[in-house]
Amino acid sequence: MNAILSQAQALVSQLQTLMPSSYQQDSLQALLGLFLEGQGVPLPEHCKTKSASALSRFLNEYKWSTRQVIRTVRKVALQQILSQPRRGRRPTLQVILDLTTLEKVGKFKQFKHLIRVYNGKRGLHLVVLYIVVGQWRVPWGFQVYRGKDTSSPAQLGLRLLRRLPKILTQHFEVLVLADTAFGSHEFVTRVRQLQHHVLVGVSCNRKLEDGRGLRQLHKRGIQVRLPGLNFPVSISWYYFKRSARL
Repeated sequence: MNAILSQAQALVSQLQTLMPSSYQQDSLQALLGLFLEGQGVPLPEHCKTKSASALSRFLNEYKWSTRQVIRTVRKVALQQILSQPRRGRRPTLQVILDLTTLEKVGKFKQFKHLIRVYNGKRGLHLVVLYIVVGQWRVPWGFQVYRGKDTSSPAQLGLRLLRRLPKILTQHFEVLVLADTAFGSHEFVTRVRQLQHHVLVGVSCNRKLEDGRGLRQLHKRGIQVRLPGLNFPVSISWYYFKRSARL
């Protein structure tokens, strides 16, 4: 615990040096304090040392280098992940791809080309890549989904996968985890070409090569062939436990 605390303090110090002024350094420290308290209320209005308007200006107006902050955090994350003890065969790196929506209401002139309605939700739609090793779960990168006639969530996810550092993909066996938004033939094929393992959700009405639907299968873990894929895949499923309605 003491080692983790000292590493976190060192990272905060590095991030503060990236801020152009002492005023912005204080704002960054206040924001980090909100998140690290773990009270579930990380909004600016709950800050006791800075006003909500000051923190809003810090996030929206000041010209500190976002890219440099990201690079610094990634560097520290890599050091910590690669320093984990290795026993036996090459360890597994879980890579999670998730399509999430930051819902927005009202008008946003600067983001009008990014705000879309998707799956009934209006907002900024992001494909986020997380890396997971042991107790570490780190948001590593993201891409903005811009809607119809642009790159699909699956294509954006592939772009993020290709940008993973080689030091990670060489050190770990990569297992890609994603939901049905990434279950296309192209996505599964491309991930296999990257020599990664993949576990994705597929719709129960997906067809097999013999014309049957997945919902007609009765045995978990069997290998089947899906149209469009030139290799077999293993299929399994689980059921959600739902509480009875009163």
